[in-house]
Amino acid sequence: GGGGGGKHPLPDWWPEGWRNKLIWGDNKYVLSSLLDEFAGKVDLIYIDPPFATGADFSYRATIGDVDIQKLPSSLEEVAYRDTWRDKPSLYLSFLYHRLLLLKELLGPEGSMYVHCDWRMNRFVRLLMDEVFGESKFVNEIIWQGAIGNTSAKSRKFIKSHETLFLYRNGNGEWHDIFQEYSEASQKLYRYSDSKGRYRLGPVDSPGGGGYVYDLGLGEKLPSGGYRMPIETARRWLKNGELVVEAGRVPSRKLYMGEGVRCRDVWSDIGATQGRESLNYPTQKPASLLNRVISASSSEGGIILDVFAGSGTTCAVAEAAGRRWIGADLGRFAIQTTRKRLLDIPDCKPFEVLNLGRYERRYWQGVNAREAIWEYYRFILDLYDAQQISGFTHLHGQKAGRMVHVGATDAPVTRDELAATLAECAANGISALDMLGWEWEMGLNPAGKDELAREHGVDVHLLNIPREVMDERAVEAGDIHFFELSVADVHAHLDDRGLVLELANFLPAVDEYMQQKVQGKVGKWSDWIDYWSVDFDYDGDTFVNRWQAYRTRREPSLMLRSDPFQYDSPGPKRIVVKVIDIFGNDTTVDLEVDVP
Repeated sequence: GGGGGGKHPLPDWWPEGWRNKLIWGDNKYVLSSLLDEFAGKVDLIYIDPPFATGADFSYRATIGDVDIQKLPSSLEEVAYRDTWRDKPSLYLSFLYHRLLLLKELLGPEGSMYVHCDWRMNRFVRLLMDEVFGESKFVNEIIWQGAIGNTSAKSRKFIKSHETLFLYRNGNGEWHDIFQEYSEASQKLYRYSDSKGRYRLGPVDSPGGGGYVYDLGLGEKLPSGGYRMPIETARRWLKNGELVVEAGRVPSRKLYMGEGVRCRDVWSDIGATQGRESLNYPTQKPASLLNRVISASSSEGGIILDVFAGSGTTCAVAEAAGRRWIGADLGRFAIQTTRKRLLDIPDCKPFEVLNLGRYERRYWQGVNAREAIWEYYRFILDLYDAQQISGFTHLHGQKAGRMVHVGATDAPVTRDELAATLAECAANGISALDMLGWEWEMGLNPAGKDELAREHGVDVHLLNIPREVMDERAVEAGDIHFFELSVADVHAHLDDRGLVLELANFLPAVDEYMQQKVQGKVGKWSDWIDYWSVDFDYDGDTFVNRWQAYRTRREPSLMLRSDPFQYDSPGPKRIVVKVIDIFGNDTTVDLEVDVP
């Protein structure tokens, strides 16, 4: 399910070369990285930062396809930590530094909405006044769609709302939003004609007078002194707006408009539920973001949300014809958002970016040598390895195996692996663990095995988990190193074009994850959540030309791509990305000679 491909239809206003951006990383670093290109250019910012609840929210990922109802159907992974309840000063410092960066990005007529609840709204308002200035405050919006606990008996009123603070630069862009008429109001509009529904409003008779206007339209107004110029009466009669009946005060037809101008209490938007729900605990309804985006931006405007969560802002901005940039620290937030966007018909091009290098600059201090050893020590401690010295490429040891830690700002290369293996062989070392943040495109498990045999060393390649950049994950002991997974992709070329077949997938997961999914995986494809193909990779940017993914309506996964036709013959480089149920990417690099 979820196939698609070909070129995306782009509107006329779409800037050449623009791609919407979904960024995985700490938003402090994401915002810093955006400043060069986007300072003063963002039209609308919406953020829904964590509320300091002290809870650990869990993410539910579907496992399996056809047997989804027969097997336990979910896997709980800690995806969003919100542990500042007892440390409000840390929370406020966290938010303050991000607000400073957001202010730099907001355009001269831009608007910013901050979503919060009773736990922190008093502090958030003060922070916004401090950073943006009290004069920029526009509205405190009460959203009554938040679900309160109605069953528990407590000696207080039920909490059932959250708050949005709106601040705006300059005059700010603004489009009036209309709410639906109440049921009582709608009953008043009980008449209708070709122009729509209307009610009758009497034209005032302030003091009598007893005279009759002959309007020259074959009609006479009943006696009375009516509060309108005769020209107005003639115009209303001509337009059919004035209703004149003998013996009665004339009435004017008052037509039902778009609604009533939106107030700052939003009781007409309910909580996320039904088909829209993605089982993401902090998900907000699309109708809420649609109101925000419709009111404060225009087609083609740039929308920014750096606490993307389940991706509601990005999805609504996409459907509303806006450009967007979304970011989140959580792996599962990015995964949920990516799939949600792909489910939108004619979704315009977007790229998934990893801002890890910006985050890892944390270790690049003034004293480079001291900083690099601090970095090695930190990673080795998390891997439960002991730091060692005296080698060029070996940094630690664990359970009889030597450990190499990859650089903070570059992928581990094939040459780097070969040099480390050579050092192992020269020192009689037979087992090696290579830890890396990223891996050179051609460095896959098959290439690793070839080099390992050459040097007579048993090698494991393991990803340094991005969660090590989250202090709360480190404190909670929720750091798990994964080996690289192996995907087997076959290429079939015939008159119809090139078809790729996903033939097998071997996830390399640790014992912790094996226990998590015990008994829930029936076949190899159950490990896969999504896969995508760039049939003509240019060596730089991966372009999503076809993808297959699971949806609630169609939980099975297509394992063969649609045929792809090339415009010209010759060697073609193909890159396939396979994303497992944990959100880990596995890349396969292929070459095909098209006749």
